[in-house]
Amino acid sequence: MSAMTAASCKHLDDDRVPVMPVNIVFATPADWDVYGVSGALSYKNFIRERRVPASFPYTALTYTGYGGVLLLCDVQGAPQAYDLSCPVEHKADVRVAIDEDDEFLARCPQCGSKYNVFSLTGHPVSGPAAKDGFALRRYRVGPQGSNYMVVSY
Repeated sequence: MSAMTAASCKHLDDDRVPVMPVNIVFATPADWDVYGVSGALSYKNFIRERRVPASFPYTALTYTGYGGVLLLCDVQGAPQAYDLSCPVEHKADVRVAIDEDDEFLARCPQCGSKYNVFSLTGHPVSGPAAKDGFALRRYRVGPQGSNYMVVSY
């Protein structure tokens, strides 16, 4: 039985990463075009403490969760967001990264766990995360008020 099948048969825990504020605002479609993601398999990291991306207009009201935010468009082109912190490692500075050479899976550099963020909403597919059923924490992405798009908890 594959790790993905095993993980899908039991409950996935996506609450291992501490709850922290998330608020990334794209006020206009132009902001989204520059700093957001458009098209299937596109992605960007947002880490306020490191000013990633460097040109993003961070404000006092911008928050990027525990380990940062992975903003992406899934295989159908819908925006999705996850905390970058690996739920196995449980540390803000141990962040998953997209491995473009490995089917665009998010991979933890520390424990080696891999997560399918583009079609399985952050489910673990291998490594300790798949064994223990630890998924990435998801965030909401969508229009809010007068803003074009907001990523929030």
